[in-house]
Amino acid sequence: MIVTMIVVCEVGFWVLLAAGLGARYLLRMPRLGAALLLCEPLLEVLLLVVSAIDLRNGAEPSWRHGLAAIYIGYTVGHGHRTVKWLDGHAAHRFGGGPPPPKPPRHGMARARHEAQIWLGTLVAGAVASALLLAAVWYVGDAGDTSKLEASIGGVWRAVGIHGLIALSYAVWPKKAPAGDPEAGRERSSALPARDPEHVPDLLVRHPRKDEEQV
Repeated sequence: MIVTMIVVCEVGFWVLLAAGLGARYLLRMPRLGAALLLCEPLLEVLLLVVSAIDLRNGAEPSWRHGLAAIYIGYTVGHGHRTVKWLDGHAAHRFGGGPPPPKPPRHGMARARHEAQIWLGTLVAGAVASALLLAAVWYVGDAGDTSKLEASIGGVWRAVGIHGLIALSYAVWPKKAPAGDPEAGRERSSALPARDPEHVPDLLVRHPRKDEEQV
């Protein structure tokens, strides 16, 4: 039952997302589109209620309830970013908006980008852990909560691994290949503004010798 509800919520997430973006950019009904997108959190509330009812009816706490908590946490931590990313592409594709900016690929800009994504994972882990702890308290001594407690450990292992991966982009920043425009932006941004004579000609135009003679 719980796994089925997770599948239903996942399908419902994409259906509501497609309907909301379609109403906003194809039907030109932004209020309806916003209303459909705002219905997204109701799916997580529904899954939470179903999980609580399942436990109240005497179901043995299992990995399924842990998976439900993790799914809700992931949606809270990363759902908004997913919706925003797709909304930007839909606005460009169907609404005449500018193309969405691409995420940085190199240098410390990439490290900051990865850190922001990891913060979403951190939020997801905190939400999932809070729900799992609430389930452990709710069940109490009436059932075996070891699998719920094991799920909490698994959540924070995943958060830690993702954090190490994100940190690696700061410790070992990926360098842009020669000729990449991003490499030029990084080099120019690192130049001190107090020494304009060292700034490349593309940024500051120096007078030619014949102009200096005049």
